[in-house]
Amino acid sequence: METARTNGFRMQVLDTYEAMSRAAADFIFRELKRQPNLLLCVSAGATPTRTYQLLAARYVRQPRLFSRLRVLQIDEWVGLAPGHPATCAVDLGAKLLEPLRISRDRFTGFRTDATDPGTECSRVARWLAANGPIDVCILGLGKNGHVAINEPADALTPYAHVAALAESSRNHAMLKDLARKPRRGLTLGMADILCSRRIILLVNGKGKRPALRRLMKREVTTRFPASFVWLHPDATVLCDREAAADLAVCP
Repeated sequence: METARTNGFRMQVLDTYEAMSRAAADFIFRELKRQPNLLLCVSAGATPTRTYQLLAARYVRQPRLFSRLRVLQIDEWVGLAPGHPATCAVDLGAKLLEPLRISRDRFTGFRTDATDPGTECSRVARWLAANGPIDVCILGLGKNGHVAINEPADALTPYAHVAALAESSRNHAMLKDLARKPRRGLTLGMADILCSRRIILLVNGKGKRPALRRLMKREVTTRFPASFVWLHPDATVLCDREAAADLAVCP
């Protein structure tokens, strides 16, 4: 493992996806032992899957440790029926919520079938204002630099909002089998994310090399939303060596 730190930004290069996932799970586990009612903000999709599996394995050994954990879903596609296999809620339910026995009163997420998506975002924003801030926020790095559904743009919406999906996001692996793909998503904004006490950004695979290389330029721009993690006082990038190939470790 190689580690580099600049102010509040830290980068750790692990040898494999498995090692990266174990580092993320250990990080969350340590925070949960320190704060049993931890508010964990989570992303769906492939990147954090192994991290969630490792947390589930810990639950089997120490179920009481997870009894007060709270979970907040970071984003969701608009227009899919509840229970549709392509929804982020179903993905998180199978990988995290059910294995950790997260009860309904300890989980908050966006409703995919909300009559008014804007009102739904306001509901989640009110919940976060009353129950936050986020203690640990788990992010993935989009190939175009998006985090959650904060897409590259001339300006970013700071709080929970309805977002137009970039074409690359509409081609996300979770949506690949849909005949009619969503054009919008519901997401926390960059201000919500930056108000988190700690951030973990997970990056793996050679497909993310260009995005990781751009992130490490230390240029903060709305055209690459992930760059805003440079402004956070406690952000850790965990990546595997495949993603970090040919990249200077020290920021």
